[in-house]
Amino acid sequence: MIVHYKCPNCSDDMGFDSQSGKLSCPSCGRNETIETYDENLISMTFEEEEAKEYHCENCGASVITEADTTATSCSFCGAGVVLIDRLSGELAPAKVIPFTISKDEAMAAFKKWCKNGRLTPKGFMSGNRVKEITGMYVPFWMYDLNSKVKVHATGKKIRTYTRGNYIYTETKYYDVFRDINLDYAKVPVDASERLNDELMDKLEPYNYSDLKPFKTPYLAGYLAEKYNFTDEQLFSRVKSKIQRFIDSYVRSTISGYSSVHYNRQDINTEQRKSFYVLLPVWMVYYDHDKQEHTFAMNGQTGKVVGKPPISYGKVAAWFSGVAGGTFLVMKLISLAFGGGLL
Repeated sequence: MIVHYKCPNCSDDMGFDSQSGKLSCPSCGRNETIETYDENLISMTFEEEEAKEYHCENCGASVITEADTTATSCSFCGAGVVLIDRLSGELAPAKVIPFTISKDEAMAAFKKWCKNGRLTPKGFMSGNRVKEITGMYVPFWMYDLNSKVKVHATGKKIRTYTRGNYIYTETKYYDVFRDINLDYAKVPVDASERLNDELMDKLEPYNYSDLKPFKTPYLAGYLAEKYNFTDEQLFSRVKSKIQRFIDSYVRSTISGYSSVHYNRQDINTEQRKSFYVLLPVWMVYYDHDKQEHTFAMNGQTGKVVGKPPISYGKVAAWFSGVAGGTFLVMKLISLAFGGGLL
């Protein structure tokens, strides 16, 4: 089933506007609140099973989608469509964080991220390097977890003191035990096999107080995917993800020793709850040196991650300038002190 959200004023397809938080018509400018949008205006087209082809009601074109796509735009007229059957039943998200960063703002951030060409290759920002900029709702599982941690360690204290003509070193060893109960709420793990896990992790954190009950109009005009992995399949990854937080907390409870040796650490992590959410990401794909590179932005907070193209010649020149300036300053200081001594 494919859904179009029709404008009640001119019948054109509406899309979600990140600035107003409403459905917006590109033709007449009308805005509709998602909660009060008249569902009788929804236009639906039914397709068989997981069909990868749909027919756009706006222009009649046939557009191919991949089986994991849940929302997209017509490549011919740009109309936003939502494939509702891929968002129902077990595939229905519980929550969504809507986009708050617009496409223009994402593009401006990309240019700023490249530092206006200061260390990028010559002509990079002037050329048509950007192949595609896509607003995408990425599938995540969020976990509420409980970890019971038992730690056995040996703490060492060293004291040095002088008595008479002798220097003494006193070493004492202590048995250290910790029994810790930790709760974690809303730990996210991306559930798409196509997206890089490390890149998605770096986009965190999101402001989870902005999570909203899922409604399909939020997806209109954006790309969205369904999950490829269940919460059970990703449980081992979420346990690995919280490991560094557990280690950090344990270390924070043990202090006052010269050194600590950890003999044993038993961790039992249980899943209290998990729920399926969609989080907003801007993806910019650009060309450099005959290769495609990726820039990603958190579509809610504006945080950016990626690796900009660097001109090694500019970097070398910059370091040479810094080194040369440092040498000049040191020489002037040397002359100044030398002059004062004569």
